[in-house]
Amino acid sequence: MNKYIKIAVAAILILLGLYMMFYTRSLGWGIVVFLLAAIPIALFFKNEYILLAFWQLRKQNMEKAAEWLSKVTDYQGQLHKTQYGYFHYLLGLTQAQDHPTKVEPLMKKALEYGLNMKHDRAMATLNLAAAALSKGRRQEGQKLLEEAKRLDSAGMMTDQIKMMKDQLKMPTMQKHMHNPNMRQRGRF
Repeated sequence: MNKYIKIAVAAILILLGLYMMFYTRSLGWGIVVFLLAAIPIALFFKNEYILLAFWQLRKQNMEKAAEWLSKVTDYQGQLHKTQYGYFHYLLGLTQAQDHPTKVEPLMKKALEYGLNMKHDRAMATLNLAAAALSKGRRQEGQKLLEEAKRLDSAGMMTDQIKMMKDQLKMPTMQKHMHNPNMRQRGRF
């Protein structure tokens, strides 16, 4: 549902509540309608599909979370600006296992639009570090790991950061791998 339709529904409910309170003198029903008007206003700022995707993500159900996110067809028309970052963040988290190459641009967009929570920024930075390390950009990956460690003030991702730093210490196979075609070089 478009975000402006939600505001229109809230305005209609507020007008209905005013009508019920002042013209029909039903104070109780007017208050109930006012409280119902708070729901579309809250859903204007926090989209229902993103809330349901977060709920499914908390239950570790990535398929359902991706299904709820797929219902957001036009994120700029359906979401408030403050939720653009979280939309891309959730898309990146749901596609991390199936399509690891699509995660890096989504996490960059999420950080560009902005994430409110520090641990969400740390997770996005950690995913960017993993993508940089997988593509062989060690210095960028190391800088991103340090930034993720700085952002992770609660210590929730200490094990993942330590594991990735251990991977950084390991030598890359490209430097030590010899070309198998070089063995026959002298014969031909």
